[in-house]
Amino acid sequence: MDVKHIAKQTTKTLMSYLTYQAVRTVIGQLAETDPPRSLWLHQFTSQESVQDGERYLEALFREQPDLGFRILTVREHLAEMVADYLPEMLRAGIQQANLQQRCQQLERMTQVSEVNVEGSNPETPE
Repeated sequence: MDVKHIAKQTTKTLMSYLTYQAVRTVIGQLAETDPPRSLWLHQFTSQESVQDGERYLEALFREQPDLGFRILTVREHLAEMVADYLPEMLRAGIQQANLQQRCQQLERMTQVSEVNVEGSNPETPE
């Protein structure tokens, strides 16, 4: 297991997600202050995938550099706000989700075992 590679890929995914959140934030802000630009950014986003945040930003900079810089600023601010909470929230979230999955799997296994036991010893009328 290449932990460093996994960390890099996780960081890239998180950066793209924060780009997505920054775009949503900017669209919301523009909806209040400049509805035509909000509509433009919304349409642009529906045509350009935010799934790869860096590629999305490159395309946006070619069309509207000022919006690109605004999204960079919002993304950086979001990163600063969540960075401190993320490690502990991630650990706790994974532990909780794993516990729920284990409990559900144990319940399914128990139910299957009960059905098999009941099915293997059918009562026969005399």
